[in-house]
Amino acid sequence: MDFSGKNVLVTGASRGIGTACAIQFAKAGATVAVHYNNSADKAQAVADSLDGEGHIVVQADMGDPDAVKMMVDTVVEQLGSIDVLVNNAGIYEYHKVAEVDYETWQASWQRTIEVNLYGAANALYCAAQHMIKQGSGRIVNVTSRGGFRGEPDAPAYGASKAGLNSVTGSMARSLAQHGVYVTAVAPGWIATDMANDYLDTPEGDDIRAQSPLNRVGTPDEIAHAVLYLASPGSEFTTGRILDVNGASYLRN
Repeated sequence: MDFSGKNVLVTGASRGIGTACAIQFAKAGATVAVHYNNSADKAQAVADSLDGEGHIVVQADMGDPDAVKMMVDTVVEQLGSIDVLVNNAGIYEYHKVAEVDYETWQASWQRTIEVNLYGAANALYCAAQHMIKQGSGRIVNVTSRGGFRGEPDAPAYGASKAGLNSVTGSMARSLAQHGVYVTAVAPGWIATDMANDYLDTPEGDDIRAQSPLNRVGTPDEIAHAVLYLASPGSEFTTGRILDVNGASYLRN
């Protein structure tokens, strides 16, 4: 996969799957915009470690529509175009219905939907405006297995990812006429900083056993799928949601 001359914005790129995507895109020749919200030092370290030159760091609270627009516009202003958007940024909060109070329940839903769904949809919209003008572009949304099977301990997360799955199909149909292709990757459990706190508990063995491979995935495996969907030759996959969960959850 060759991304020479392409400019790629990866949201949530200061760690985990986002960092792996940034690294792999850069190795394939792309110039990468590394997005972060709070981890400026980590984001800069990622940008500094990437192969090639010209990579930039951009900040935005994905729950703030104005900040999202400024982020995308900054990428276009500094790099000249945006060829690929990887909508990876997201949050996960436990809010078990039988254990939290009503105020906590509402707050978790609001924060999660604002960042995971509204934020991704706003980034997609802003990037699409530039892609439509240039007549080409790729948008890859990182959703989740939880968007299909549900998240009983974090229902807002599952709902946000189910919504992003729907956005993927809707925008694939809407943007194809402009040469813009929209797909998604739906991971299962992945060994990221966000997940390791749970994987290191006694429940970790049960989580790994959900897959017949008896392990969880790696950020590099998700990044590989993202690069495939963003690469030339994958146009007819537009609208597709690619499950990358080690057969831990199978759907028709």
